[in-house]
Amino acid sequence: MKQTGNTILITGGGSGIGEALAHRFHDKGNTVIIAGRRQEALQRACSGRERMYAITLDVESADGVADFSARLLAAHPTLNVLVNNAGIMRYEALDRSRDLTDTEATITTNLLGPIRLTDALIDHLCAQPDAAIVNVTSGLAFVPLVATPTYNATKAAIHSYTISMREALKGRVEVIELAPPAVQTALTPGQETRAAYLPLADFADEVMTLFAQEPTPSEILVERVHFQRFAEAEGRFDETLARLNEMAAKARGD
Repeated sequence: MKQTGNTILITGGGSGIGEALAHRFHDKGNTVIIAGRRQEALQRACSGRERMYAITLDVESADGVADFSARLLAAHPTLNVLVNNAGIMRYEALDRSRDLTDTEATITTNLLGPIRLTDALIDHLCAQPDAAIVNVTSGLAFVPLVATPTYNATKAAIHSYTISMREALKGRVEVIELAPPAVQTALTPGQETRAAYLPLADFADEVMTLFAQEPTPSEILVERVHFQRFAEAEGRFDETLARLNEMAAKARGD
């Protein structure tokens, strides 16, 4: 992936990993557009940065994605990189009947959202030089957290979808997967200050180092996520599943 001179869209760019990556890519000399639901957060993330722009987007609405894409391309016709980062994570109990509102919202935001947005932009991206799509998944795509089953499932689905995209777009659009470990963000309550989680700045620094490799790896994997990503291949899945869930429960104070 070209490191500078791009026009990059990052969804979920008003906070957390999205905002950190937006700032890092902007610092490298790219034009960056961040998208999300909260205009105030987007504007704050853009503050003091020329060539960084905010556009509101509701990924839960198919019509909203279509409208957003039309406005985006009209304002930024040189767009050549899409980073599908927006996502939500909800705790769910599987041992009893429950309201599925959070489940359905997670599937819509984390799975249908990036599929819809990529579909809306794919013809444009295929016509651009140095085009790339970056799909943000999770270490939980490979070893799940029992307390967040739908989140894990959506990230596993996007991992699989990304592999298919990479083959379908070979030679036209570079397709990259970024799979974070547990990072100190506001994805779940209290996560920003959990000592066992990777500090956001450290994560972003390591990610950018990996993006700068030539050629860019098809999977961007910081060191902390390797124990999940390669657990099954290395014959230690059951051990990692137990250890991960014990660590997470302890971090949450369960």
